[in-house]
Amino acid sequence: MTLTGVIPRELGNLTFLVSLDLGRNNFHGNLRQEMAHLHRLKFFDLSVNSFSGEVRSWFGVLHQLQVLNLGNNSFTGSIPRSFSIMSTLDTLNLKFNSREGQITKVIGSLINLRELNLGGNKLVGFIPTSLSNASRLETLEISYNSLEGNIP
Repeated sequence: MTLTGVIPRELGNLTFLVSLDLGRNNFHGNLRQEMAHLHRLKFFDLSVNSFSGEVRSWFGVLHQLQVLNLGNNSFTGSIPRSFSIMSTLDTLNLKFNSREGQITKVIGSLINLRELNLGGNKLVGFIPTSLSNASRLETLEISYNSLEGNIP
C-alpha cells in the first residue's frame, strides 16, 4: 500500500489483533515498545520496510506468535534471549538485514521452529550446536553470510 512513516504508538492498543501484516511499505525507525501489548498475535509481518535498530526483546512476550517476518529491513544485533520462551514460533525470517556477529545459541530454544531464514546478513563464525535442538526444523536458509564449519 506504500504506507510511509513510523508506526503510531496507538497500534499497541489493538490488543485483539491475531494477524498483523505491515509488509511491503515504507515504514522506518525503531519498533515501538507499545507493540508488545499485541499479545494475541499469531502472524506478524514487518518485512520489506526500512525498520532499523536492534530486534527488540519484547517480541518474547508475544507467546502465541507462530510467524515472525522481519526480513528485508535494517535490523541489527542478535536474536534476544527472550525469544527462548516463544514456544509456538514456527517461522522466523530475518533475511537481508544488517545483522552482524554470530548466530546466537537462543536459536536452539525454539523447539517448534520449522523455518529459519538468516540469509543475506553479515553473520560470521560457526553455526551453534544448539541448533540441533530445533528438531522440527525443515528449512534453514543461511546463504550470503560468512559462516564456516559444519551444520550440527
